[in-house]
Amino acid sequence: MKKHVTILLMAVFCQQVVQAQDTIPVTFEEAVAFGIQQNLEFKKLQNQQDVLRMERLNAQLSHLPNLNLSNDTYRQIGQQFQQAEGELIVTNEVNDIISGRVNSNMTVFNSFQRVNTTKGAKNFEKAGEFGIAHAKQDLIFIIGGQYLQVLLDEQLYNIAIENLANQTRQLEQIEGYVEVGLRTLADFYNQKSEVARLETVALEAKIKWETDLWELAETLQLPNNTIPKVAPIELELQESALLKNPLDELRTLAVDQRNDFRQIKSLELANRNMLAAAKASYLPRLDAFFNYNTFYTTLDPRTFSNQFFTIFPQRSYGLSLTIPVFNNFTNRAVVARSRMEFHNQQLDKVALERKISQEVKLAYENYKAAIQRQESTQVQLNAAEEAQTAISERFRLGISNFVDLAQANQQLVTAQSDFAQAKYTLYFQEVMFKYALGMLSTDEFLE
Repeated sequence: MKKHVTILLMAVFCQQVVQAQDTIPVTFEEAVAFGIQQNLEFKKLQNQQDVLRMERLNAQLSHLPNLNLSNDTYRQIGQQFQQAEGELIVTNEVNDIISGRVNSNMTVFNSFQRVNTTKGAKNFEKAGEFGIAHAKQDLIFIIGGQYLQVLLDEQLYNIAIENLANQTRQLEQIEGYVEVGLRTLADFYNQKSEVARLETVALEAKIKWETDLWELAETLQLPNNTIPKVAPIELELQESALLKNPLDELRTLAVDQRNDFRQIKSLELANRNMLAAAKASYLPRLDAFFNYNTFYTTLDPRTFSNQFFTIFPQRSYGLSLTIPVFNNFTNRAVVARSRMEFHNQQLDKVALERKISQEVKLAYENYKAAIQRQESTQVQLNAAEEAQTAISERFRLGISNFVDLAQANQQLVTAQSDFAQAKYTLYFQEVMFKYALGMLSTDEFLE
């Protein structure tokens, strides 16, 4: 029996040594930093935000005139028409031509289309910022849940190992009792069966722990064949003062704090602005323009500088009024699409507000239930420890039988596991409660 236990402990030790070569220590703050840095969806949001920022800048600069320079250099070979002394002379010539143009346009009035487009671009950019903030909270929430699960798995595994060690020692004691005639051989084999079962329980706990470690490693996008070694978190939390607030106040607070709701409100405003900008296409538009044109030709014997800058330059400027009469319902289609997007955004806003209300209520109730569960499991654990101590002594004295001892041991392990789960559940419910209110940050796991 001692040889069997020694081999088991050596196998566990060797497995941990091999594991240590592929693990990296990670605190929760580092885990969140890894997740934010490596998460693909978060990177996509940041890339999209760069586009929204540029679209906002483009909308703001659209209030200024545009300016374009163009130049053509080409050769004409063939008949060339020249007018001299009232006659039109046609000759075959090679004519090298250089032309240049400067064009500038500015919208003077377009029924506030540019104003509404600029407001819409600003609101789209603001919505993107809220979206990134909410995505960061989502990552903190996901990584936090997985991080806590790994810590819980580790503690449950340690409980299983400790229980296995205790029952192995008890097996050795019963073996000694059998040798001196204090216990029957049936008690020995029953305890041996229990030790074998606990070895399986410990193995399953180990597998669960490793599986959740690999899941966390995948979320953090760690290098291949590398798993994190998570640092512990202080689980002693004070009951949140927010629980004393009425549920209606908590819902109002969540609506004000949640970044996803701020995002959808900004999107609603942006789509309202874009609808107003689309309707401006029904109304007249006034533009100002300025054009400067000049050229040089080899058919003229005068110098390039004289032709290009003195003789041939032409300037034109003025106003252009455009009145839409019929354009195949193109404008109406744009307005209909903008109206649809605006109305859909309003529906999404109502749906999200209802979802937030439900999430706050659920988190509120689960948080209170988790507090009660921790208190109950604490009482359960204290009672199980007392019962196990008493029955172990009675068993040693020969008063209690093996069934009573096995039941007391099982109740103690169950109470230890329930209490550990209750502590982590309470901590996670605190996190979920703050997440539902839109108040979750990395600091919540570090306090």
